[in-house]
Parts: sequence; structure tokens; C-alpha cells
Amino acid sequence: MTRLFTLLCALLSTYAIAAGDNWQTVTDKAKGQTVYFHAWGGSQEINNYLRWVASEMEAKYDINLQHVKVTDIAETTARLIAEKAAGKNSGGSVDMVWINGENFKSMKSNNLLYGPFVEKLPSWQFVDKSLPVDSDFAEPTLGLEAPWGVGQLVFIHDTARVNNPPQSFAELLSYAQAYPNRVSYPRPPQFHGTSFLKALLIELSNNDPSLGLPVAQADFALVTEPLWQYLDKFHPVAWRQGKQFPASSSEMTQLLDDGQLDLAVTFNPNAVFSAQAMGTLAPTTAAYAMEAGALSNIHFLAIPWNANASEGAQVVINFLLSPEAQSRKGDLDIWGDPSVLENQYLNGTAKNTKLFKSIAEPHPSWQVALEKEWLQRYGN
Repeated sequence: MTRLFTLLCALLSTYAIAAGDNWQTVTDKAKGQTVYFHAWGGSQEINNYLRWVASEMEAKYDINLQHVKVTDIAETTARLIAEKAAGKNSGGSVDMVWINGENFKSMKSNNLLYGPFVEKLPSWQFVDKSLPVDSDFAEPTLGLEAPWGVGQLVFIHDTARVNNPPQSFAELLSYAQAYPNRVSYPRPPQFHGTSFLKALLIELSNNDPSLGLPVAQADFALVTEPLWQYLDKFHPVAWRQGKQFPASSSEMTQLLDDGQLDLAVTFNPNAVFSAQAMGTLAPTTAAYAMEAGALSNIHFLAIPWNANASEGAQVVINFLLSPEAQSRKGDLDIWGDPSVLENQYLNGTAKNTKLFKSIAEPHPSWQVALEKEWLQRYGN
């Protein structure tokens, strides 16, 4: 972090706080609060980054940030629904959540979110408004969640072993048939596994227009039939004959590094760089997207309606959207998560992030329907 960049961040933050309505009151109330942040805990790089954030929050704001590691944020959604049903409208157990897609839609529909608060954050001024930051899988955010980063479903391969990887899902099936037991995908409803299904469905259906609308059973059966036909052919030649699936993207990366798989999936196009920096992937590994593009979305931060530390959560989110935190998050040697800020506010390798051609997510209702059908067909 250059001295000039640090000074610029300080000046901009001072201006923003002066301009923000009652922001000083929020930061004053946040002092001494413990913020329980429910977020996916399956990545060493992300966990390390959040440990750094926690140390910064303690030192700068006297806030105790606790990363509550979850396998699937749907677990947190269920907890909040239970608290709502029990009438627990204050003193909740969750202060912040990392969400998007169906989980956001579910929380929004059940009135589980605090806000709107996003445009009151001083760091909102740095956000790149040309990104779809006000919509989450076609669902308007209405200021109930703050954009945190950009995700894209990409594949990782070792160029020393596979120098011409499949460029489409049709080619992936041919590859699996030619080289059995070498490819797979995470087990749905794990996020990366469901994302794999959605990307596959988009290709097989030629991105049927119904995917952008709430799912209807008649459309679902018709549009997804090629998907199940594909998987019926794919699973017998997949890793462990499709009778077992990797539990996560991280496990796939480990299997790739161990030489058991030829491809891994991730939702971060820069994840390969941080993994190489940590020694968990070989220097010869590289990320790529299918020729048609990469399934893409924004991931967000939100605050439950009954958060015990809503002020602390706002201060944490504001910091996570600061040029300092976004530059570190985007550092290719740390996390490499593409930033939601305008490039002029970024520093270091975060300025160099390059995204692949984007393919829009289906309506979130398709996620639930796909997971349910997949589990019925292949879950046992």
C-alpha cells in the first residue's frame, strides 16, 4: 500500500463520514460490539483474509468480528426464519451474512433483512455503479444488501498435464468418455455444484428464455430433460463413476493438485493465483472459462432485521467496501476476488483483475428446483 494511496483513502473516508447522515453516531454505537458474521468457511484464502479484517476492526473501531464458518448459508437462513417464528425481533444470533441468489430472495421474502442501509455507507461512493449492484439474480436489492465482489464460474487445469482442456460442456462429456474417472463437480446443493448444473443447463438449453423467469413445473420438465440425459451419460465415466462427488470447490482443487482430477471448478477467476502463492496449486495451473462465457454474479453482504450489533455490522461492511479492504481482497496473492469498486480507487494487483465474458444467472427459483430434482435422481 503506497503512502499516497493510504492518504487518498483517508481523505476520501473523512469526506464521506462528514457527508454521511449520522455516520459518526453509528461508529460510536459500534464500539465494543461483537459482530457474528456468517460466511462460507471452505477456503483457506478467504478465512485468512477475514482474520486480517477482524484484526483491523479491533484496532480501528474496537469491534470484535467473529467469522462463523458455514457450509451453506441456507443453514443461516433457516436459523433466521426460526427466530422470526419465535418472535425474536431483537438480540438475534446473526449480525452479518454473506449471501446472494436464492438465499437473498428467501431472506427478503420473509422480511429477515435490515435496511435499506447501503447508500448510507460512506464507502458507497467508491462502488462501480455500472455493475449490476442493485440486482441479485434478477431480484432488486432495494438497499438491503451491499455488493462485495464479482463471481464467475471457471475451471482450473494443470497445463503440464492438460494443455487443451474442454471448451464446452459437450466437449467435457467427450473428454470424460475418453478419460474416465478424471472429471467431476461438487455435490449439489453445495454452491459450486449447483452453479455447475446451472451453467450446464444454460448451454444445453441454448439459454432458454424461461430461465430468466420464475420456474414453472411444465417449463422445468421440458427445459431440464437434456440436462438429466447429459448427467446420465456423464456420471458413469466421471470420478468414482458418479457414485461419489467432491464435497466442495476446495476438495476439487486438492484432488487436482493430487493428480486425481484433471479439472477443478471455482467461482473466483483469480483463485488460482492465491492458491499458487500459498503452495496449494502448482505454478503450471491456469484458470479458463468455457468458450461461451462464464456464469457470473455479484455476491453481497446483508444484516438480519434482528441483529444484536447492527451498527457494528454496518461499520464492518463499510470497511469491507473501502479501497484498502477491496485492494487487499483483490490482491492476486491473497484472495484475488474481483472488486466492486471503480478501478481508480484500487491499488496493487487488484487493479489488474480481468473477468471473462459473462453469462447471466437464471432466476433464483431455478436453483431450488434443480437441487431438489438432482437430489431425487442422484442423491442416494
